[in-house]
Amino acid sequence: MSEYHQIFNTINLGLVVLDRELTVTCWNRWMELHSDIPAERIIGRKICDVFPALCENSFIRIVKSVFAFGNYASYSQKLHKYLFPMKNPHGSSALFPQMQQNCTFGPLRNDNKEISAIYITVQDVTDFVIYEHKLIQMAKVDGLTGVFNRRYLDTRLQEELERSRRHGNPLSIMMLDIDHFKEINDTHGHICGDYTLRKISELLLELVRTSDILGRYGGEEFCCILPETSFEQALVLAERCRTQVAASQFSCTDHQSRVTVSIGVTDLHRDDTLDSIIKRADDALYQAKRTGRNRVCSSPVPVENAT
Repeated sequence: MSEYHQIFNTINLGLVVLDRELTVTCWNRWMELHSDIPAERIIGRKICDVFPALCENSFIRIVKSVFAFGNYASYSQKLHKYLFPMKNPHGSSALFPQMQQNCTFGPLRNDNKEISAIYITVQDVTDFVIYEHKLIQMAKVDGLTGVFNRRYLDTRLQEELERSRRHGNPLSIMMLDIDHFKEINDTHGHICGDYTLRKISELLLELVRTSDILGRYGGEEFCCILPETSFEQALVLAERCRTQVAASQFSCTDHQSRVTVSIGVTDLHRDDTLDSIIKRADDALYQAKRTGRNRVCSSPVPVENAT
């Protein structure tokens, strides 16, 4: 076995060679392993017969360009996810069931310097993509509760303010605070306090829409941004959240208890900034606290100032 042949079959990359008819002439061991297609079953066959979907995307355009101009080209995971459909070799993943790939294309010339074939390299970047996804999630998700964090909430609220003004759609927000949370921590310990925060988050996620943006604003306070939601609709949702929390039983260690929440609701003012709409929702929340807790209070926009 020549050194080149050893390299071809031991390199940790997929290597494929196609002639001008897009017939497979080389298919290395890496491709065999990850595609479950032995070389003897694919060499001599047209790549589009084996992978029909491959020839329905930009693959053909890239191949034609390399044959015509002798250029080198890339097929990025960022844009295309993968070129060859292969199972994720790093274990099952709901987000990435297929191997994520970066691929490169290049010309191969014969003795007359004519382009007679092209090569394709396939690099498995699934681990990197999963790690990058986790970093992105860590940057926007609260580590304790699994809902969004304050920095991400502020970013999304600013985006939703601009989108609401641009399209003329309603926008409401809901601020929610767990009543007597300090007593939970002081009486039953921080383990029960953390459990309560997680349980509240789970309950709220079940009640809001997937288009709503729920996050932990700080401590025991949560914020939910409600795009395309009128003030009246937000009040209905807030009351549903309040009653659902109050009706739920919280079991931590040997202790079972009921927990209540206070909620403040407001909607978008024509001249609102991120700070002003948050302040108005906070004011409504603190009114709910001052007037007995376990209730929903609101700070509606005056009709003449509504968007």
